[in-house]
Amino acid sequence: MELSELKTYLQSKLAVTEELPFGPEALVYKVCGKMYALVAWQEVPLKITLKVDPAQADLQRAMFASIKPGYHMNKQHWNTIELSGELSDAQLTGLIDDSYQLVVAKLTKKERATLASVVPEHH
Repeated sequence: MELSELKTYLQSKLAVTEELPFGPEALVYKVCGKMYALVAWQEVPLKITLKVDPAQADLQRAMFASIKPGYHMNKQHWNTIELSGELSDAQLTGLIDDSYQLVVAKLTKKERATLASVVPEHH
């Protein structure tokens, strides 16, 4: 998946913002202020760090050489994926969806209510 497609997909989720809190080399995607994806957009190949269910983390790493413990992150809860072509776009978007859902599940009731009130934009 190319950077432009990746950014479009990450931003297509409800209430997502793109920020640069760690400097210009890391695009951070947040839902209600909570990070769900970090893209090392200058890396070749691209790398994306996603939240992962701890029960799935080691399994994903065992199945795919391109999935490693989260770089500079809690290794139990984050995986860094090298977009080398090993994963299909469908597999990658599935992991992105999982990350987003894990973060949304941890939001407060108030934050989830805010999220529910957001009407998706139609392009």
